Amino acid sequence: MSVDVAGPLLPVVPLIVGLIGLLLQSRRLAIVLSVTGAVVALLLTLVLLTASGPFETGVDLVEFGDLTVSFGVAINPAVVYVALAVTIVALCVQVYSITYLHDDDRYAPYAAQISLFTGAMLLVVTANDLIVMLVGWEVMGACSYLLIGHDRRLPEAPAAAVKAFLVTRVGDIGFLLGIAVLITEAGTPRLSEVLATGYSTGTLTAALLLILAGVAGKSAQFPLHTWLPDAMAGPTPISALIHAATMVAAGVWVVFRLYPLYTQSSTALAVLAVMASITIALGALSAMAQDDLKRVLAWSTVSQIGYMTGALAVGSPAAALFHLLTHAAFKALLFLAAGAVIHAVGTNLLSRMGGLREHMPVTFWSFVIGLGALAGLPPLAGFWSKENVLTAAAHATEGGETAPIWSAWLVWITALFSVGLTAWYATRLLLRAFFGVARAPGHTWEVGFDDARYQAPDSPHDPPGPMRWPLILLAIPASLLGLAAFAPGFRTALELDDPHLGVAVALPMLLLATGAGTAWWLWWAVPGVDPAEALGRARPLLAAGFRLDDLQDRLLVRPAKTLAKWATTGDIRIVDATVTGTGAGTAQVGAVLKEVHRLPLPAAAVAVCAAALLLGAIAWWGAA
Repeated sequence: MSVDVAGPLLPVVPLIVGLIGLLLQSRRLAIVLSVTGAVVALLLTLVLLTASGPFETGVDLVEFGDLTVSFGVAINPAVVYVALAVTIVALCVQVYSITYLHDDDRYAPYAAQISLFTGAMLLVVTANDLIVMLVGWEVMGACSYLLIGHDRRLPEAPAAAVKAFLVTRVGDIGFLLGIAVLITEAGTPRLSEVLATGYSTGTLTAALLLILAGVAGKSAQFPLHTWLPDAMAGPTPISALIHAATMVAAGVWVVFRLYPLYTQSSTALAVLAVMASITIALGALSAMAQDDLKRVLAWSTVSQIGYMTGALAVGSPAAALFHLLTHAAFKALLFLAAGAVIHAVGTNLLSRMGGLREHMPVTFWSFVIGLGALAGLPPLAGFWSKENVLTAAAHATEGGETAPIWSAWLVWITALFSVGLTAWYATRLLLRAFFGVARAPGHTWEVGFDDARYQAPDSPHDPPGPMRWPLILLAIPASLLGLAAFAPGFRTALELDDPHLGVAVALPMLLLATGAGTAWWLWWAVPGVDPAEALGRARPLLAAGFRLDDLQDRLLVRPAKTLAKWATTGDIRIVDATVTGTGAGTAQVGAVLKEVHRLPLPAAAVAVCAAALLLGAIAWWGAA
């Protein structure tokens, strides 16, 4: 198959598979169709990997006046690498879900929605038209709502789905307006022409800031990050998909694609730097205090996406993309491994785990690799990509970039400080789940939703084959992908800096060792006590994400509800009352006239004469 054919088919195949899957009821057919679609998408990506150079294809779809919308793809090495990460993670999630949701009677729509989600992300990745990209962006939002709220047995799942949808929609309004400004000024939605258009400084800055609102929503960046931890109510494989390869990566990718425009606006990059710095620290600090295994990983995603946006802010899109790729590998590994733990012990809570290392060796080593890569432990993948981000920020503090020097200092210091925090909470997670005293066999735990309890198995064990194989597969790139930075073709394609960073490695490694060592010492010094207890009175604040949810509730949600209540009351008491009153009044007048028509003839004649005299008097008075 030629690359000209494989390119357009890449997003189309999973979208078609998803649409067909929505019509299915059979679990067996849904499995065959969804896995086959994921395999075909991966094969198409491998075909594109053989492309000799960048290319574009497109066909006009519809015209709106002078505006022509076309469907096509713009393929280059960066697009192919991201598409490869998306298709590999999607295939792993589809295979993993076969066993993880083995008793789910709604598996067919679930698998179809994963295919649609994958296709929408690939549409965002490959599209050469901003309107088509926007379509993929919106389909992802709809799919995330459906998938996060999939498990209807959990009362928190529907609320988390609605929250994710509404918070991201707030950002999407800005995203839509920003895209509209760019298209209006360029006169075309075609990406290559939009990037080549000469915008005025004010117009460009306004458009880019509006787009950043959408990026903050989709990629869970401050202040629109609050939906992501709550999205853990969704099935664990969906958490892997959202956190690793779709949704949160989409915002970073859009800024990467539009980066030539961002280099023309120091204001937009400065705002991005502030947003990234707050997000890095906020996510890392919040992860330190969590007891829920998945929420630790969720807050870590918030922080790590901040590293990517921080790299973009300091002028290194290549470092951002490299970290996006390595993060996709180790975060998918961590979430799927977390699903194996939850599947084995029946709870998300670290306080109810322990001693799993001997019982679950494959899952344990998956966590070791994933958490090591997350913390930036050499030579795992996360070390190389995170060092590139730190080096890019350090170089930007010397000046010469579009972003102000102060913003580069802010990103560098925050990212460096968070290296130690990340090592601390990663070490704590590993120790709490896999070391220490094992749980009593057969103990009964509350699962986490109302009136539901789970009888844990007598002996936790590694997951069965369909759940274990994806862990083994993802452990390979989580371990070795960072070494791709040494490959000439990869380095050239991403324009990476030299990974031999010399003394620049020393300070991050010192902070990593300090963070990990402190967590280990706290755990060892007081056996059985959570190292997070050392946070003292700050722990509830950190566990609640600095109560930004409460702040949003007070400043936005409650006023919106109050306004809606007033609007509803006005609609009922004024608008509805007016309409209802008009009808009732008309009926009453009709009833009176009906009675008048029933008057005896003499009385009717008197009434007519009286009315004639009255009208005559009125006419005479008016004429006078």
